[in-house]
Amino acid sequence: MPLEDSPHSSRVAVLYEGRGDCQRLEKLAHQLSVPLLQSGDPDARTQVDFFLAWRNDCLTLLQSDSLQRGGLFADFDVRGEQQRSWPAPKKGPLAQAIGRKTRLVVDATAGWGQDSFQIFRMGYEVLCIERSPVMAELLWDGLQRLAAQAWMRELHLTPPQLLTGNALEILATLTFQPDCIYLDPMFPPKRKKSALARKSMRILRELLGDDDDREQLFAAAWQAAGKRVVVKRPDYAQPLAGKPNESFQGKLVRYDVYLKMGVSAQL
Repeated sequence: MPLEDSPHSSRVAVLYEGRGDCQRLEKLAHQLSVPLLQSGDPDARTQVDFFLAWRNDCLTLLQSDSLQRGGLFADFDVRGEQQRSWPAPKKGPLAQAIGRKTRLVVDATAGWGQDSFQIFRMGYEVLCIERSPVMAELLWDGLQRLAAQAWMRELHLTPPQLLTGNALEILATLTFQPDCIYLDPMFPPKRKKSALARKSMRILRELLGDDDDREQLFAAAWQAAGKRVVVKRPDYAQPLAGKPNESFQGKLVRYDVYLKMGVSAQL
């Protein structure tokens, strides 16, 4: 989906803060069809709500009313003891939902890529789909930094692939059949008062809105999947596509598993 066709396109600009490669930012602004603004522009904060800028060698998403803060970027760093384990153990509700014998997973709603990264860390082959050009640029930058990490190079690993576009269209034209398609559609927030969602998810919702086509997305995933469709849901939400074959409960979310005929939930 071209950014200019998005209802949120007028809210984003690229910001040059006087350091780094200005030509790179000019190219990014051209690709996204958004303005390139200077940090000294007195009107910069009033023209848009979000900026893309280079900070600390990362493409970073900034809110215009808090430019002095660090902002958000696609973070795929592996810390501490995690680096000593490849692949990470296939345990926990997400691994149970994906299935031990699954090989290829398509994350059709990649967002910040954290679920994709967790799935990748468990040794699965992962293809990410992200419809927002802004989020796709942030993801691509994070995946390039992931590929450059020492443990990735030492193990000769290739990071998840990324496709930018509407998952409804991409899933319908896949030339292969992934074992599992993973969906984490944006959903309306809980009406009752509760703890604030993580900042990254609040910003994602503010920038992109809800996924109002989630039922159609599930139908497209069901047609394209070889073995299963896994839907991540908040623990209070109804299943997206009727009663699942299996559900695996996490702390605040659950993973509903819809199996193609003849497939065991544990495979």
